[in-house]
Amino acid sequence: MRAGRLAVCFAALLSGCDPTAPFATYPLQPRPGVVDPRTRVAICYNTLSTSLDRVQELARAECVGNATVVLIDTDYRLDTCPLSAPGRATFACMPKK
Repeated sequence: MRAGRLAVCFAALLSGCDPTAPFATYPLQPRPGVVDPRTRVAICYNTLSTSLDRVQELARAECVGNATVVLIDTDYRLDTCPLSAPGRATFACMPKK
């Protein structure tokens, strides 16, 4: 059984899977009673291995069209992002002027 687990871990390492790589997730929603018509996007990321520039770049890629992003909030709730990438940055997509 132990050899099987080691084989799975070794295969994951060879596959190029990076558990700390940032990825898109569900954004933080506005508080009840607050109306915010802006499109929101969110990125889970590892605060030790991912720069803010990289997180912003990924957020811009999630926005539709040619948009800029504005940081709304950052949280560390493990029900939205895994322990390997615990930071969730939520951005608002803003059209370029």
